[in-house]
Amino acid sequence: MERTVFLGCRLTLSEKEILDKRMEECGIRSISSYMRKMALNGYIVRVDLADVKEVLRLLKINSNNLNQYAHKANATGSIYMQDIEKLRSQHEEILDAMGVVLDKLNGMKV
Repeated sequence: MERTVFLGCRLTLSEKEILDKRMEECGIRSISSYMRKMALNGYIVRVDLADVKEVLRLLKINSNNLNQYAHKANATGSIYMQDIEKLRSQHEEILDAMGVVLDKLNGMKV
């Protein structure tokens, strides 16, 4: 839908600096987009997903290790307790990392 209504406002220099800072924090570059979002929704939530990406990276590594272990077990017909312990340890590390992420998400104030 085309936006045809123009709405403007005047700010002091300090208000403009605050506006710029908040836009940067939200990752929004357009003043119009930021002000429209704030006026219509009242809030903008930006979540840092670095921790989630790290957990995903650990999951991919663990999945790869598990797949390699399954191939090895199928090829040799034997299972080594040392390999199982390593996979268990990696799994616990992933669970701990996910717990940290969930704690951070639960602590968010909106």
